[in-house]
Amino acid sequence: MAYNPKSLKAEEFISNEEILATLEYAEQNKHNRELVEEILEKARPKKTEEGTICAGLSHREAAVLLLCDLPDMNEKLFKLAEEIKLAFYGNRIVMFAPLYLSNYCVNGCVYCPYHYQNKNICRKKLTQEEVRQEVIALQDMGHKRLAIEAGEDPVNNPIEYILECIDTIYSIKHKNGAIRRVNVNIAATTVENYRKLKDAGIGTYILFQETYHKESYEKLHPTGPKHNYAYHTEAMDRAMEGGIDDVGLGVLFGLELYKYEFVGLMMHAEHLEAVHGVGPHTISVPRIKKADDIDPTAFDNSISDEMFEKIIACIRIAVPYTGMIISTRESEEVRGRALNMGISQISGASRTSVGGYTEEERPHDSEQFDVSDQRTLDEVVRWLMDMGHIPSFCTACYREGRTGDRFMALCKNGQIQNCCHPNALMTLTEYLVDYASEETKKIGFELIEKELQKVPNPKARAIAIQNVEDIKASNRRDFRF
Repeated sequence: MAYNPKSLKAEEFISNEEILATLEYAEQNKHNRELVEEILEKARPKKTEEGTICAGLSHREAAVLLLCDLPDMNEKLFKLAEEIKLAFYGNRIVMFAPLYLSNYCVNGCVYCPYHYQNKNICRKKLTQEEVRQEVIALQDMGHKRLAIEAGEDPVNNPIEYILECIDTIYSIKHKNGAIRRVNVNIAATTVENYRKLKDAGIGTYILFQETYHKESYEKLHPTGPKHNYAYHTEAMDRAMEGGIDDVGLGVLFGLELYKYEFVGLMMHAEHLEAVHGVGPHTISVPRIKKADDIDPTAFDNSISDEMFEKIIACIRIAVPYTGMIISTRESEEVRGRALNMGISQISGASRTSVGGYTEEERPHDSEQFDVSDQRTLDEVVRWLMDMGHIPSFCTACYREGRTGDRFMALCKNGQIQNCCHPNALMTLTEYLVDYASEETKKIGFELIEKELQKVPNPKARAIAIQNVEDIKASNRRDFRF
């Protein structure tokens, strides 16, 4: 079908012919030094009267960078990715945790242990009291932002169950804890159901495409409602029609050739911008990992750590204003390197099993995938600060209505820095006072003192300094960050 980014038909805005033509173009130009230099220069942040702006890249330009194998150009590429990340997200890293509600699923996805034919995995669905206990356990770690996960099962996991869980999560105030933002990662659904999620006060709606290659997609999803490629791929349009401002894209790298997936992902981001005026709020970069009855070596499209890191850098350059997420699927070493290439959100102390946070030992009988980075949240926070990053528990943009095009407008003119930097420091102060070990507190308070002086707006800096002192002195909690 003809490529049309403004079309609402999946096979037109994710055109197989255009992806193949793009990869051919990139292959022909991967040694074109002049073109690569031109693309990098186009993407470089530029200071204007309105603020710092980035042009971003088309999917064809981004593909040229991905395939480029000129060593000096690749070195420039990684440096530019870090420059862009610092220009718009600074050294802040947003913290979150997944919360698995149910692993009942009617789909037959061959890469996921939740597929309905798996008779070995322990099936479980949380009651509302169990949701409450899981949330308290997460609050006691210091988490403020969750991403809820559930398999697709209209009997066990109907939309009413998801909405009830969201209401329960938001209702729990334990000691100084509160979950201030609930992101939702559930199966593609109807406009009506997306409206219900919007009314429930969700943050970002997240749905991974898994693969943009239609033929592969249908083979990987042989049975169940997820088999419908078009319905799944067009989900974000229905979500935005239902009033959800922020949506999160992602593919599961390793299922199909990474070059194809990368171009499809870039085209999907272009499509959302063209139709809805705002691109994805986040892009996630999971790689397939071992799970209950899943052997990742059975999939022959795995990518090296080096290529994985280049993909992250190219996404950051191509879609400069989008948040990027890396999970505990990846090791401490890989996550550490990825932070400098564009990642702005990471999970910490994650458990991918239903009911996993209330168990003393990490349960494996209902995990969706093996967790590589198994450190505590305190250890992850201290690790981030040791590397000069600011762990942020802030949810103020969502709470103050700075979502969708309003968030992107502030991000594009650089004004978001006046909100995000001080709020990150204030929420980090909350974490240190309430939950951190003594060693983490020492490192954290020293970092905060230095970083407060970097808040660009004098008024915002003065308010932040006062609020930090108030939190430290009186444990003041008004849950507004």
